[in-house]
Amino acid sequence: LREPLRKKFLLKISGGNYTEFEPGRLRFHRRDFSLEILNTSRDDGRLYEYSVSKGPEEEVWQIQLEVFEAVGDPSIRILRREWAGGRCSLALGCSSERGDEVSYSWHNGDNGTGGLCSGHGRFLNLSYAARDARFGCVCTASNPVSSRAAAFDPAHCGLRQ
Repeated sequence: LREPLRKKFLLKISGGNYTEFEPGRLRFHRRDFSLEILNTSRDDGRLYEYSVSKGPEEEVWQIQLEVFEAVGDPSIRILRREWAGGRCSLALGCSSERGDEVSYSWHNGDNGTGGLCSGHGRFLNLSYAARDARFGCVCTASNPVSSRAAAFDPAHCGLRQ
C-alpha cells in the first residue's frame, strides 16, 4: 500500500471569505486574486496548484515557482596584460560572488553598441593603441531577477583603475 499524496494549503476561499493558513508569510490580493509570498526563500521554489471548484468539476492549474538569488556587485580583473609598440592587449575577467544563473555581457561605457568592449560571457580580450584609450568598458552581470554593473578604465593599459 502506498502513502497518500499530501497537499499543503496556503489559502482557501469560499464564497466571499478566505482563510490564510500562513498569515504573516503570505499576502492575498483580492483585486487580482494573486498570492504574494513574503520573505521568499529557496524552499519556496516548488510546484504550486491553483484550483477552482465549479459544481461537480474542478479546474487545476500548476505553477512552477523558481527562486533566484540576486546578483552581487561584479568585479573586473586583469588576467593578462601586454604592452608593446604603443599597443595594449588585455584579457579581462568579470565575476560576481553572488547570484543564481548569472550571465555576463560587455559594452562601451558611453552605452554605445559595438566597439572594443562589445561581448558576451565572463571574459573579454582587448587590443588598442594607447592613444585611443578614450573609452570605458562596462561588465554587466545579470539574471532573471537582477542586474549589476562594474566599469573598467583602459587608460594606461589598466595600470590605474
